[in-house]
Amino acid sequence: MPIFRLGKEILFPPVSLAMENGLLAVGGDLSPYRLLEAYRQGIFPWYSNGDPILWWAPHPRFILFPREIVISRSMKQVLKQKRFSMTLDQHFDDVISACGTVGRPAQDGTWITAGMEEAYCILHELGYAHSVEVWCGEKLAGGLYGVSLGGCFFGESMFSKEKNAFKAALIFLAQLLGNLHFTLIDCQVYTSHLASLGARFVPRKTFSSLIRKSFSVATLRGDWSAHREIADKWPLEDCF
Repeated sequence: MPIFRLGKEILFPPVSLAMENGLLAVGGDLSPYRLLEAYRQGIFPWYSNGDPILWWAPHPRFILFPREIVISRSMKQVLKQKRFSMTLDQHFDDVISACGTVGRPAQDGTWITAGMEEAYCILHELGYAHSVEVWCGEKLAGGLYGVSLGGCFFGESMFSKEKNAFKAALIFLAQLLGNLHFTLIDCQVYTSHLASLGARFVPRKTFSSLIRKSFSVATLRGDWSAHREIADKWPLEDCF
């Protein structure tokens, strides 16, 4: 199967033409227009420093339906202790920087290049990229960021400096998106941590169908901190 080389036009080949490992295309740029078009088609960039931009559409796709979030008994006890507090879109730059430094569980090194940071900070300024910040007192203990389009949240990365902080971030995000009637959270690829929280595989064709249907609703752009009623009630009673 050939790997497609992207040019200046913002066009992607059909995701069905991706290689067995999910690699679809190489090249192009990280302009907001290209990134948003990629997400609309279920494609995301993932590459290392010194490599060209690589575009992926894995099969199967690892996703989490917000209402299916699994909260273990031990995690419920952590939440009951109220060690963590949450904010939305207040420190996006710090979250993406920490994701690039601390990395994700079960992931060697980082793939968040300086170019990636700059591109997603622009998407944040445009109201498409969002962050969840997890606080332990006044310390930024964990968080995550991703891109919101229609009824989908395309998760990009998360980090933890305190045990269970990234799990708290994802549980909080799932609660928020469930209340806002989002369709799914795209987790991209498998990790055991995400699986323990309820994420599961769906075929690429199913994933494409789900995101197309989700675009029938308007994208919730702008500063998500306006949804303070969710953060102020954290941890939510139905977590327990």
